[in-house]
Amino acid sequence: MRTYAWASGCELLEAARAGILTDFADMSRLVTADTACVVIQNPNFFGALESLSEAESLAHRHEGMFIVSTDPISLGLIKPPGEYDADICVAEGQSLGIPMSFGGPLLGIFACKKQYVRQMPGRVVGATVDMEGRRGYTLTLQTREQHIRRERATSNICTNEALAALASAVYLTTLGKQGLREVANLCVQKAHYAKEMIADLPDYSIPFDARFFKEFAVKSSKPISQINQRLFDRKIIGGLDLGRFYPDLAGHMLVCVTEMRTRDELHALVEGLAG
Repeated sequence: MRTYAWASGCELLEAARAGILTDFADMSRLVTADTACVVIQNPNFFGALESLSEAESLAHRHEGMFIVSTDPISLGLIKPPGEYDADICVAEGQSLGIPMSFGGPLLGIFACKKQYVRQMPGRVVGATVDMEGRRGYTLTLQTREQHIRRERATSNICTNEALAALASAVYLTTLGKQGLREVANLCVQKAHYAKEMIADLPDYSIPFDARFFKEFAVKSSKPISQINQRLFDRKIIGGLDLGRFYPDLAGHMLVCVTEMRTRDELHALVEGLAG
């Protein structure tokens, strides 16, 4: 975002943190009539659930746009951004049945209100029928600028992303509405189960009480790099060292637990931390 903002002459302002949540009092100070949009991530970088209603109020108070970045799996349980009157929603689709594959390929998700559809990048696919009445699909809107304007284009053709998007569509179709809710619920249950076990260990604590989805911060009296190396020796990938990104959170790590983790694996993590 900093790169794009700098190149286009826009100013990017970041609100302060209140623990691991957005400080909305500070955000209120930053949002003015010159603010183009307010962007908030929910769940945020720390896995905590933000107050989207407060962010929406600040964004639309001066007629700016309200943009939400979200975890698509979390939407099986929590209110979607559209119910908070978000203008644009973006997400990373890797969790929708896509293996990590050493970093890729992945896919992005981009959605907006109907009035902005013709300004969004990419294509709009519509449903129709053929001459025999069979259902089919056609490109209702395809910007041709990627073929003719190049450096000014808002879209491009990426086959790997399309393949990943197709796989995610199959994954979501297989799960269905109830299945997505169950996957989200498994993430919540397993993450909270792990948090409770870790909180009982000597030398470890849960420093923040914010509501969370599948990621939570853990504080330790021991160096995080040392902990992670010992976990790695046990073939366990440890938590993200938050001190790398926030110096005031040195000695904290971010643990993520998804529906893929088994009870035995969670116990092995706790045993590794205890050791």
